[in-house]
Amino acid sequence: MSYIERAISPILKKRVESSKCVLITGARQVGKSTLVKHEFPEYNRANFDDRLTRLQAKEEPKLFFMNHPCPLFIDEVQKENSILEDIKQIVDDSEDRGLFILSGSQKLELMKGMSESLAGRVSISELSGLSLREIHNVKFNRHFVPTDEYLKAREKEIKKYDSLWETIHKGSYPELYDVERDWQEYYSSYVSTYLERDINELISADSITFTKFLTSVAARTGEMLNYANVAGEVGVSEPTIKSWISILERTGIVYLLQPYSTSALSRAIKTPKIYFRDTGLACYLTRWLTADALKHSAVAGNMFETFVVSEILKSYTNEGKDYKFNIFYYRGKDKNTFGENEIDLVIEEDGVLYPIEIKMSGNPKAEMGATNQVLDKVQEKTRGMGVILCLIDKKTYLRENLVALPIEYI
Repeated sequence: MSYIERAISPILKKRVESSKCVLITGARQVGKSTLVKHEFPEYNRANFDDRLTRLQAKEEPKLFFMNHPCPLFIDEVQKENSILEDIKQIVDDSEDRGLFILSGSQKLELMKGMSESLAGRVSISELSGLSLREIHNVKFNRHFVPTDEYLKAREKEIKKYDSLWETIHKGSYPELYDVERDWQEYYSSYVSTYLERDINELISADSITFTKFLTSVAARTGEMLNYANVAGEVGVSEPTIKSWISILERTGIVYLLQPYSTSALSRAIKTPKIYFRDTGLACYLTRWLTADALKHSAVAGNMFETFVVSEILKSYTNEGKDYKFNIFYYRGKDKNTFGENEIDLVIEEDGVLYPIEIKMSGNPKAEMGATNQVLDKVQEKTRGMGVILCLIDKKTYLRENLVALPIEYI
């Protein structure tokens, strides 16, 4: 099995050197354990998926640490949160760095445990599925923001991404790239073994209802989230759907993109958009079984947008940066037109708002950025370069402040 080098590795190594405890979060099967195995082979290992290991950690923590001395990697640590108090004690009693590497697939449960037990003592990193940069061995590792400086630096390491729709359909889980694995069999196993098992520890639902829920959400990737519609389709209450979607977000399966909100944009919609973090999983759940069928389907635009948004998020996490307060979308009637206007993404950085449109087109037009000017109403910010991320072959300026970019620039 070949190992694909992960972009976050240098950042993670620095954090292990400077911190006593490092936490790696991310969905199941994105490669957390494999990353630690390859980059930190000297660490002892304990996996809390194993019940006997968990039991010893819970009932006899001193014996557990005798059997698993530092430096120690604990996988799926959220399954036994009580160990965090003992880790805190060890960390506080030592001046050494890199004592613990922890990983887990339930982000907010982990964060809760960290805030209670290891506040100020843990460095947190998020690992996503493979990015296009990682798949194509591109070493450039800066988060996407369309400044002149970024574009010039990115152009030095541009690689043409062939077979894009095959990648969108295949998804980003490393195992699909490590070995010859049947796509349908892999995702069938993923849903039954990981999603149903892990998430059933957090919710109570029979497998048929839960699969119907997953399929309903996957069919809405790239759309504004309507809890009532999903509830009606699945046959459970709206509060239940809100709870379940929150769990999908906490376990790294979906991402809720929040709307850009400011008093200057008084008529903006406040509903989030929902995106699957992995397009392969979304394709499997909605039964698009080949890349060609997906490419020519009615959902191709939403799936393309989902893929691009996921790649932009990965560009942040792979650089060790948080994206929660940097990436939004806009939809509203603040512009002087009769209908609603939308900007697919608004990236905010250093007081500048960068409007991003995502279009499954090889022939972008300047009018695709017509809504961008609504951001000029936000007086405390300035509007930066607008971008149309699309299937064009090369960087093309459509206006002085609007550029069409191939997705290779992400």
